[in-house]
Amino acid sequence: MLDMTPATSVERTALKINPAKTCQPVGAMYAALGVHGCLPHSHGSQGCCAYHRSQLTRHFKEPIMASTSSFTEGSSVFGGMANLQQAISTIFEMYDPEIIAVHTTCLSETIGDDIPTIIGKCQIEGKVPEGKVIVHCNTPSYVGSHVTGFSNMVKGFVKYLAASTGRRSDAVNVIPGWVEPSDMAEIKRYLAAFKLPAIMLPDTSSVLDAPTTGEHSFYPKGGTTVAQIRAMGDARHTLAMGKWASADAAELLTKQCEVPHEVLDLPIGLAATDRFVSALATLSGTAVPEAIEDERGRLVDVISDMHQYLGGKTVAIWGDPDQVIALTEFCRDMDMKPVHVLTGGHGKAFEERIKAILGDSVPDANVKEHGDLFQMHQWIKNRPVDLMIGTTYGKFISRAEDIPLVRFGWPILDRVGHSYFTSVGYTGSLRLATQIISAIQERQDRDAPDHAFELVL
Repeated sequence: MLDMTPATSVERTALKINPAKTCQPVGAMYAALGVHGCLPHSHGSQGCCAYHRSQLTRHFKEPIMASTSSFTEGSSVFGGMANLQQAISTIFEMYDPEIIAVHTTCLSETIGDDIPTIIGKCQIEGKVPEGKVIVHCNTPSYVGSHVTGFSNMVKGFVKYLAASTGRRSDAVNVIPGWVEPSDMAEIKRYLAAFKLPAIMLPDTSSVLDAPTTGEHSFYPKGGTTVAQIRAMGDARHTLAMGKWASADAAELLTKQCEVPHEVLDLPIGLAATDRFVSALATLSGTAVPEAIEDERGRLVDVISDMHQYLGGKTVAIWGDPDQVIALTEFCRDMDMKPVHVLTGGHGKAFEERIKAILGDSVPDANVKEHGDLFQMHQWIKNRPVDLMIGTTYGKFISRAEDIPLVRFGWPILDRVGHSYFTSVGYTGSLRLATQIISAIQERQDRDAPDHAFELVL
């Protein structure tokens, strides 16, 4: 159970052990599922597609629909053009999607398949029915992470579909970043509270958290429509939630359609949600609704009431960069001490941002942008913490070192509920704060001697 991890850390340049990320196609597949009537297509081997589908299925506890080019030995040598052409014909004939979102894999990238040329050939040969659409993005697994793949797929939708007619609408584009379906629904609730017409891309709410009705629907009712993506080019503004997952698509919209954009942190925690709400107030030209103010007040009340349990508690955080940045700031604002902070390979800008957030509050924090959970375990062995916040993969460290774990981020493979209950906004942050407080109090109860085991904490 990782209890043999050595405390002595050796600098590794060519080996990652239990990396805090996975590969690009997973992110591309997740983004594509947030478009209505879209079938994600993995241009590579069956095994790649099966792995990506299984990871998403295990996290969301929902069947993930996706197709594959099913490379064989011949495809691996001579290229996958014939496979993709046949796949496109079969998909439209059998599954009738509105749109196919093609993403590549290591194999097709190494071969060098020219996806735009293949798509163009299919259109010329009449393999794409009238009114149907194919988009693509390049997602080699040996570069970046699942967050990179998510970003690239969203950029692909924008590149192929978003266009400006020259007439600006009142709509605001929102690129929500890699968050749960419930988080996307919560962001839309905030937009509605400010009476802002908005287009969200992608939108997995009512797709990967759709209710059981007794009737099977291959394409759930949720998701951003093709018409909405086209209309993003006429929007008056774009809000990108998270630098790593969302900024590139927003920048492309600015370049391609001259839609101004603003990059915000994910609205997790008090300060980040304040900035999000301020941006909505500015765009709407209205005051913050009283109901939203009340939600903020409840979050502040709980943080204030529970400060005696949170103040000074040390915490280790890992996961996707946008989420880790917001989590680190939230923990700092609750007077906790993030002493170990790690993500899986997203550039020095991540380290700089975390250090700027922590400042003098935790000047000696361990921060790493291209880290893995083996490194995190070694840090913890040398400097134990009161709490861990991160993905399921940290449960081995939690067990080995006897430290409570609050599961957060992607993937969560051994629990349910994370895709149904929001962690963004004031209400979502309140839920996250209570999870953190409960984990600390449960540990206090567990470790208390009989004479200090209190009914009321």
